Amino acid sequence: MDALVFKTIDRLVTKGTLKVTTAKGASAVFGDGTGSPVSVRFLSPAAQRRVLIDPELRLGEAYVDGELILEKGAIVDFLDLILSQDDAYKRPFSSRMLSGLRLLLRRFNQQNERRRSRRNVAHHYDLDRRLYDLFLDKDRQYSCAYFENDTDTLDQAQQAKRRHIAKKLLVGRGARVLDIGCGWGGLARHLADNYEAHVTGITLSQEQHEFAKAQAERATYVNRADFRLLDYRDVVGQFDRIVSVGMFEHVGVNHYDTFFRKCRELLTDDGVLLLHSIGRSDRSGFTNPWIAKHIFPGGYIPALSEVLPAVERSGLLVTDIEILRLHYAKTLKHWRERFLARRAEAIELYDERFARLWEFYLALSEMAFRHGGMMVFQMQIAKRQDSVPLTRNYIGAENALARKIESYGGNGHVSNSLVVPLQESDLYLTDTATEQPPIGNVR
Repeated sequence: MDALVFKTIDRLVTKGTLKVTTAKGASAVFGDGTGSPVSVRFLSPAAQRRVLIDPELRLGEAYVDGELILEKGAIVDFLDLILSQDDAYKRPFSSRMLSGLRLLLRRFNQQNERRRSRRNVAHHYDLDRRLYDLFLDKDRQYSCAYFENDTDTLDQAQQAKRRHIAKKLLVGRGARVLDIGCGWGGLARHLADNYEAHVTGITLSQEQHEFAKAQAERATYVNRADFRLLDYRDVVGQFDRIVSVGMFEHVGVNHYDTFFRKCRELLTDDGVLLLHSIGRSDRSGFTNPWIAKHIFPGGYIPALSEVLPAVERSGLLVTDIEILRLHYAKTLKHWRERFLARRAEAIELYDERFARLWEFYLALSEMAFRHGGMMVFQMQIAKRQDSVPLTRNYIGAENALARKIESYGGNGHVSNSLVVPLQESDLYLTDTATEQPPIGNVR
C-alpha cells in the first residue's frame, strides 16, 4: 500500500516540496524542491486507503477526523501545493471514475424543491450566529467582497461591494427592491438606509431572518425594510429592482428556468435584476463532494454556459456581465485568517473537530479561487434594452455620489442622480451627463 501511495503522489506532485509519511512510518519527499516545504502524516492505514481511492471526498474527512496531520506547514499550505499542480490526467483511475459518476448524478443531487431547500439552508446558515461573528465583517456580508485597492480592509471591501451593486441596480428613492437570499440583511439595510428604497428581503434561514428583522426594527428605516422567511418561488408582487447575492449557488441547475421566469414575472417592465454568483471559468461540472456533503448540500457552482441559456429562455435580456476574478480569494483569505485568530472561540461554541472542518472549508475554498477555475460574476439583466444606460460610464460617475451618501451615515437619499441630505441646506448633484434613466414609475 505504501508503494502505491508514493507512486500516486509522485505522479501528481511535480512542483513544490511535499514530504509524506505513511501510517507505517515510511517517508518520501516529492516535487522539485522549490517553495516552503510541507509535511503530512497519515495516522491510520484505513484513512490512507480511502484518500487514495477518493481524494476529493476523503482527504478533507481524514484531516477533519484527525487521521491526517500537518507536521510542517498548515492545511492551507498543503492545499495550495496540491491544487496548484497540473493534475488533470494524473489522478488515480478510481478518482476519475468517481468524477464521471458524480457528473451523471448531479441533477439528482440538485433536486432543490421547497422542503429540501429549507433543509439544505438550515444545514449551513442556521448554525450558532456567533460563529459568523468570528470571521465576517461587522455587517455580516457572507459573499465575495470588492477590493478597489490592495490595502482595503475586509469592511472597506464589503462596503465597496454593496456600493458597486447599488450602482448597477440604479436604485432610486422609493424604488421597490426584492433581495432574494438576503442573508443577515446587510445589503437590504444599505439600500433602505442610504437610498431610501423599500426593500423586501427573503431568506430560508430561520437564524438569518430573526437577526435581519431584529436589526431593522431598531433602525430609522424600519418602515422601508421588510424581511420574510420565504422561498423565492412563493414571492408575489411587482418590483422595480431585484438583487440576489450569493444565493444562486443554492438554486440547483434543474431550477434555473424556474428562477429566471419567476424574476421576469416579478420585475416591472423597466425593472433591473442584478445577479451576483460564484461561477466556473470552464465548462459545467459537479460540486466538490466534500463541500456537498459537509458544507453546502444541494449547492452547485454554474458555468456561464449553463446560466445564459436559462436567461434567454425566460425572455429576459443580459445587459452587462462583469467577472470578479481573485476578489473572492482575497475575501476568503481575510475570513480564514480572522477565523484562525479566534479559533479557540469556535471550539468553545462547538468542538475541535468542527474547528478543523471550518478551517479546511475556508482554506479549500480560497485555493479553489486561486487555482481551481472559480470566479464570481455579476450579471445585470432587464426586460427591455433601454432600461439601463448605453455605456458603463454611470458606474464610475455614481461612485462619488454613493460615497457622499455614505458620509452622511445614511442621512441622505438618492433620487435619480440626486443626493438630498436631510439637512435642506445641503444639495449635491452628480454629473448631468450621466446616462441614468428613470426607475420604473418612481421618480
